[in-house]
Amino acid sequence: MSERAHHRPMRPGSDFFADLGGGEDPALLTEAADRAATLLVRGAHDAEDPEIAERVLNLAETEGIETIAEVWAGSPADSLAGCLWRLFLVRSWVYASPTEVARAFEAGVAHAPVAQVLAGVAEPPGPDELKTMVDEVLRGVASSDFADVLFRAAAFARVVATGRAALPDPTQEDVKRMLLLAEQLEAAGHQELAHGLS
Repeated sequence: MSERAHHRPMRPGSDFFADLGGGEDPALLTEAADRAATLLVRGAHDAEDPEIAERVLNLAETEGIETIAEVWAGSPADSLAGCLWRLFLVRSWVYASPTEVARAFEAGVAHAPVAQVLAGVAEPPGPDELKTMVDEVLRGVASSDFADVLFRAAAFARVVATGRAALPDPTQEDVKRMLLLAEQLEAAGHQELAHGLS
């Protein structure tokens, strides 16, 4: 277990990524977060059951993002729990503001073409295409290599961050937060490849 200071993930914008953490015993929450994340990522992948991928995808809807936040929001970015928190936040954000996200993604495509290819969004990158992409990424938690899931999500976040910076009157704080999210997910992907996240 890492002893680094835990930081909540930075929100990419639109006040969507507000602090949703609860006031439970931090030690118990950390233990629950780590256990749940390990079972979800390692257990779901080992099961090779297509229905599990759908359950993972809809976890935020069935359990509520606030419930997930209570367990995962305080987890470090280089942990399974912290990565899952960031992935579910990205999906929830795309579903809550698909047009806004699509506009930022489209604006970023010209400036981050490699990341756009890695993210795997169909052309043109409209709201429905982004929802499809983010769902595919989350299904990958159960069916793909977890490092690939993290790299795709990181590439998506990088394109959106680049797009936000290119749009008129960008909020620097929002750009920085989305870029930080991309960097955290990418670093976690490399860590997963090197020795596996826990």
